[in-house]
Amino acid sequence: MKIQESAQDYLESILILSQKQSHVRATDICNYFGYARATVSVFLKQLKENGYVTVSEHNHIYLTDAGREIAEEMYERHEFLTDLFMRIGVPEEIAKKDACRVEHYVSKETFQAMKDHFS
Repeated sequence: MKIQESAQDYLESILILSQKQSHVRATDICNYFGYARATVSVFLKQLKENGYVTVSEHNHIYLTDAGREIAEEMYERHEFLTDLFMRIGVPEEIAKKDACRVEHYVSKETFQAMKDHFS
């Protein structure tokens, strides 16, 4: 199933935040992106309705298996591409921004070929 780039970014952010802290809340995502609470709430509702996240009674946000699969794929792409761009001389901040753009559009086949070639 193909999901929007913004949904992939939200799922990836939840994964990253969950690796740094015990619980992820909507306010953590707001702070991560610098978005308004209303924007994040609307998007979280969509992610929940589509089965990518669950929200506990304490408003802790968790990835479902489907959400985690997408988040981990995006995170792997982001980390690999950032490293690759930096290895070829791109400054770190630009490498991170470019990796964030490219990670959503490169096919699985091309990404795997890049990993095979550059790893």
